[in-house]
Amino acid sequence: MNIRHQEIEIPTGDPFYGCVLDRKKYASILSSVIKTYSDGFVLALNSEWGTGKTTFVKMWRQQLENDGYSTLYFNAWENDFDTNPLTAILAEFKKVLPKNKEIAFNSLLKKGAVLAQNILPGVVKAVAKRYVDIDEIHASVEGLTKAATEILKDEIKSYTARQKGLSEFKQELQRFVVTALGDKPFVFFIDELDRCKPSYAVELLEQVKHFFSVPGIVFVLSIDKIQLGHCIRGAYGSEMFNTEDYLKRFIDLEFTLPEPNVDLFCQYLFKYFNFKDFFDSDFRVNTKGLNRDGRDFIDFSASLFSGHKLTLRQQEKLFAQSRVGLLTFEKTDYVFPSVYLTLVFARAFHSDVYNKLKNIELPVSEVLSHIRQLMPSRVPQNLDRLYEGTEALMVLFYVNAVRLLKRGDKKIQQYDIKNISNWELFPDVIENSASDGIRNALVRMQDTSYSDIPLTFFFKHIEMIDDLKPS
Repeated sequence: MNIRHQEIEIPTGDPFYGCVLDRKKYASILSSVIKTYSDGFVLALNSEWGTGKTTFVKMWRQQLENDGYSTLYFNAWENDFDTNPLTAILAEFKKVLPKNKEIAFNSLLKKGAVLAQNILPGVVKAVAKRYVDIDEIHASVEGLTKAATEILKDEIKSYTARQKGLSEFKQELQRFVVTALGDKPFVFFIDELDRCKPSYAVELLEQVKHFFSVPGIVFVLSIDKIQLGHCIRGAYGSEMFNTEDYLKRFIDLEFTLPEPNVDLFCQYLFKYFNFKDFFDSDFRVNTKGLNRDGRDFIDFSASLFSGHKLTLRQQEKLFAQSRVGLLTFEKTDYVFPSVYLTLVFARAFHSDVYNKLKNIELPVSEVLSHIRQLMPSRVPQNLDRLYEGTEALMVLFYVNAVRLLKRGDKKIQQYDIKNISNWELFPDVIENSASDGIRNALVRMQDTSYSDIPLTFFFKHIEMIDDLKPS
């Protein structure tokens, strides 16, 4: 059993074989765009962090290679220790170089070296330092005027050299793309740009635009546009900086990955983390009240995750944490998947509510309103009863925990499930906001075998206070 979701292995022959999110169709659309606009452009592939962009990019890249395209994948975040992206990008080009095309690459490298030399930010400062030394601050006006004139001449010369170097580099790059990489567009994927140091991210964007925008190269920027905007504002030191207009200078086309199908993904995670080993044991499958737990776990997780708009990465982590917690249960134990999942979710994203429930800090009159903070604002109609039952169970289990904690308190002891049908004895628990569904669910629980379970039962398992059981 895996405790962490491993990187998906991408089959060479059919790269989207393992794609549970059915994203092959989006790759086909984008490939058609590249084929149609073969002269080259910059495409932004936009989606939030943790939504599977990198996996999609790697699958699509393999599909393009299967179709005869030359491609490169560059993780910008892993390379932002370097101060000059030009060096890193040129180094990546060498990786796809055919053995008989080294001469073409060496020629490109020479032009790149000239270009790099002329764009070093320290050049102008070095020239100025020659003439304006801190110890000679009182030099004559004539000397300063002469120095300023010479500095201006040097700057004009440097500017001319940069322009010439840039032009020659782009001409050489275009020849290299045509002669060394074939007649199809060369596709260069840049991933994790929004996680880079702000200065590096901006420098990389600028260099892609000014140095590498030649016919025959398609750049695919895999980004979270909102996070990249924060990064750019950080580089320019202003929250008022208009990142939308800034990015339009670099991006020709933008494609936003549609939101993934959460139901499909939860089914996949249920299988990947081997929940079946627990929920499909002979005892549970053949025991009424337990035989639906696996199905309820999938349905409730999909609804809870989509309702709270959790990323794929967040969903993976909650599934992993839930599976580890199940190791502390006996296969004959009640699990109440919806209650268990709600508390796992609360621990990760609503620690304040989680801790109040765990430490029995809430008055019973407030427990339902706090539980509802953990639920999605909209619930699918077919799951109404499941959510009402979950809220009722959590109210019941919390009250049981309170009764255990305050055994000698006569007022608390009146909150006994056996008296649930007498609403006058249950005024604080059954709030005015409680629906008939919750009231009816509580009534149904009067004579069940689990009516005395306290909420603390779940916290012991979630925090693995109980001993781990053999899987």
